[in-house]
Amino acid sequence: MKEYWTSLASVLGVFAFCQTILQAVFPPELRFATVKLFNKIFHCFSSYCYFDITEIDGVNTNELYNAVQLYLSSSVSVTGNRLSLTRALNSSAFTFGLANNDTISDTFNGATVLWEHVVTQRQSQTFSWRPLPEEKRGFTLRIRKKDKPLILNSYLDYVMEKANEIRRKNQDRLLYTNSRGGSLDSRGHPWESVPFKHPSTFDTLAMDPDKKKEIMEDLQDFARGQGFYHRTGRAWKRGYLLYGPPGTGKSSMIAAMANYLGYDIYDLELTEVHNNSELRKLLMKTSSKSIIVIEDIDCSINLTNRKKTNNGGGGASRSYYDSGDIRGGGGGGGEDGGNSITLSGLLNFTDGLWSCCGSERIFVFTTNHIEKLDPALLRSGRMDMHVFMSFCSFPALKILLRNYLNYEEGDLDGHVLKELEMVVDMARMTPADISEVLIKNRRKKDRAVVELLETLKIRAERNNSNANNGGRAVRRGKNDDEDEEEEEEQEKRALDSESPKEESEIEDNCNKVEDEEEDEEEEEEEEGDGEKEKIK
Repeated sequence: MKEYWTSLASVLGVFAFCQTILQAVFPPELRFATVKLFNKIFHCFSSYCYFDITEIDGVNTNELYNAVQLYLSSSVSVTGNRLSLTRALNSSAFTFGLANNDTISDTFNGATVLWEHVVTQRQSQTFSWRPLPEEKRGFTLRIRKKDKPLILNSYLDYVMEKANEIRRKNQDRLLYTNSRGGSLDSRGHPWESVPFKHPSTFDTLAMDPDKKKEIMEDLQDFARGQGFYHRTGRAWKRGYLLYGPPGTGKSSMIAAMANYLGYDIYDLELTEVHNNSELRKLLMKTSSKSIIVIEDIDCSINLTNRKKTNNGGGGASRSYYDSGDIRGGGGGGGEDGGNSITLSGLLNFTDGLWSCCGSERIFVFTTNHIEKLDPALLRSGRMDMHVFMSFCSFPALKILLRNYLNYEEGDLDGHVLKELEMVVDMARMTPADISEVLIKNRRKKDRAVVELLETLKIRAERNNSNANNGGRAVRRGKNDDEDEEEEEEQEKRALDSESPKEESEIEDNCNKVEDEEEDEEEEEEEEGDGEKEKIK
């Protein structure tokens, strides 16, 4: 055993001596050049090429590194054995990632690529204004040389696109509103935001399924239509007009659209906007992949139909670019020195040159009275799709029963369903009214259905009685009009038959009056002559 340790010590001594001689004969620069040459020769004969993606590019964070990390998280969570878990700020989900120095394979367009997560210790750094992490992180992408010209650029674009989708899905959506009076927040932004937590989805939205499917397909075509809009020369935006009675689910529809696409919502309060320039700046500060909402646009500002106004007022017609005040405050000017937005400014906001300063944005206007809005605001290109939010129909009622009572169509008695189908259209109740009936009795499902059926019957009978009374009033009005017309015709006939007689009587009366006046004048003259003689 002693001889073994003696031999090992001799070998280590020889190794140390050779290392000293090697360092003296071959300096570090020469050794580095030799290693580099061997690597170059190896890569010339290798069938793969390698690409390093570092976490920090100089002093800035590499966006591609974060995108690769998010993209790999979608497949790593299924195939990986050793995973790292992270949760980003303002994110509602955990993100899986590759562990240190771990690898995973991926397939794109029939080609197989290999990703390796490389983590090494960073050498001691000198003084820096921005200290770097102690570990040096990066990804190494291995691709076959024959596949490089075919998939490299398209594959990286695909990775970036998928990463953006994952980021948008995991990140909490925000609800923005413009600051009061046009003021700016601490960061100099005119929008204030809160997390958007509205749970409405198209599955829970009480609406006709066919109409709902049409809207969802239209939204999908818009979200995937970047190439189409670019090819046709159109701005990547779309407008939706939601109109109908109050309580029909217009706000829930907007929330469902945002949750379906993963977009943020900008709720624009027009009464807080002073002029067209401020409106334009608000549009410039909105982000892509967002929904810009103006609710109850017929109440926030005066956008009445100009044709009706001009015909009713009898005045000269106003031009399309009329710059008059259209704010809800009324007269031009006001206390703020005449600041106002105009119809022209709002039209340019939705469809002018400034409307394309961003991409993938949706404009949504809601109103209870579509007939009050100006036709220029409703045309295609501004409001591309008009969605009528009607009273609750039978398909929408079944959705409400499923949401609030967890009832499917087969859980209810066929006779009850038949009665509900017969009265729901005549009742003309909004989904909000029906939801309130179900919420009050959600713990007693049978009672909720019975009370709902009674409420629908009462509302249907009331509507029928009102319709009958209205019909009687209309018929009574028609009869009164007919009687008046007959009386007028009889008067005209009487006047026509008596007109010759009346004309002769009028002439005789006029002649009598003239004779009497002449006699009075002669008597006055005679009296005057008698008085003169007396005076003489």
